[in-house]
Amino acid sequence: MPFPLIRPLRLATSSLVLLVCALAAHAQNAPSTATASTPAPRPAGSSPVDGAAQTSAAAAPTATDAALLSRDARRIYELSRDKLVQIRTLLRNAGTQASIGSGFFVSADGLIVTNFHVASQLALEPERYRGVYVTMEGQEGEVELLAFDVQRDLAVLRAKGRTAAAPVLGFRPADEALAQGERIYSLGNPLDIGFAVTEGTYNGLVKRSFYPRIFFGGTLNPGMSGGPAVDDAGRVLGVNVAKRLDGEQVSFLIPAEFAQALVQRAANAQPITQAAYGEVTRQLVEHQQVLTDRFLKTPLREQRHGSYRVPVPDDALARCWGSGRDPSFPGLNLERTQCRADSDVVAGDFNTGAVRLSYEAYNAPTLGAARFARMYSQSFANEQLPTRGNRHQTAAECTERFVDPGSLPLRAVVCLSAYRKLTGLYNMTVLVTSVNQPTQGVLGRLDVQGVAFDNGMKLAGHYLKAFRWEAAP
Repeated sequence: MPFPLIRPLRLATSSLVLLVCALAAHAQNAPSTATASTPAPRPAGSSPVDGAAQTSAAAAPTATDAALLSRDARRIYELSRDKLVQIRTLLRNAGTQASIGSGFFVSADGLIVTNFHVASQLALEPERYRGVYVTMEGQEGEVELLAFDVQRDLAVLRAKGRTAAAPVLGFRPADEALAQGERIYSLGNPLDIGFAVTEGTYNGLVKRSFYPRIFFGGTLNPGMSGGPAVDDAGRVLGVNVAKRLDGEQVSFLIPAEFAQALVQRAANAQPITQAAYGEVTRQLVEHQQVLTDRFLKTPLREQRHGSYRVPVPDDALARCWGSGRDPSFPGLNLERTQCRADSDVVAGDFNTGAVRLSYEAYNAPTLGAARFARMYSQSFANEQLPTRGNRHQTAAECTERFVDPGSLPLRAVVCLSAYRKLTGLYNMTVLVTSVNQPTQGVLGRLDVQGVAFDNGMKLAGHYLKAFRWEAAP
């Protein structure tokens, strides 16, 4: 039953990939895995593709239509080409590339917008990495990091040493709402093979996304992270950030309003020259507070498994997927549920902020109490926990006790693993199993990443109190 942990932005993990390109890693790992959810339940990023994510036009375009579209793309490319840059993160000592992304000029004095996951090494390891920008004509210059927004995955850099005013891309006014199906052009440097423009459509905002994301019905590829998405007039409406790998042309943009706000903050900011773990932590503390408040204020729904009632998040907060009888377990009625909130954020070379819930409900009237107890105990023991620390986190410390929140006695284990450099934040796991029936039971798990201790305890208590037993009349 355990969920796989989310892996770093550059290597990606299962179905949502952040579009920064780590060259050595990319060469060894074909683009088949990515970062946010398991393909079977398809939880993060967007709702399952049921027609809305299919391409922009229902009918096949005529040759005339194709020619018009191509001319539009060429026009956008020519309008934008001198405003686009590639962002390279280099090892200071060796000068070799560690990762690449895209960006674009937004001010004459050389401010550049990109993604935080493109610039995170400059924020967290400036003593080891330096950044450069490269224009389409091959001109190269140093960049310095001025500001970043972890929650929205944005960063603002400044091109150092420019003597001429930078050509800039303007933002689309916020009061000009995008129309469903409106054509969008995304620009960037995919896979480090050259600047490119891809055409697609605006399909509204992503449902259940914790922070607003634009659903772009077009193609994005690694290396395009941080590049602009523009309208037909060449005005920026979003910033490239991610795509789904378990669908076609299901990509995501950060709305331009958040980039504009960060540019305003960065305009008078001093360059970040020391490791900025304190600022990253401050922003993640804000994130986990918003996350906690939303979960505590939104009533949990009850899901029925026989006489058991287990808590699942409201549909507005998370997606839940289930499966029925498993043929590999004869004599056992086994039902599984997995829920996930699309709330994880990039914290450097790893992600945090995810919330996941899962359940297994057992009913085995023909097994007998002894056989059922053995199997049930083994399922509980099979749950994987971070018993060993790593460079990001300490080993988990766990507490186990029997609790009775009301109508259902439970065995509960709460485990916490502290972040080494994000002071005051923890990954928390709550394992719970019912102990009231000889041949029935429910096994639940709650995982919350990057949560403060007090909020973790609030979420654990909120979760445990929601389990119920409702005997048949």
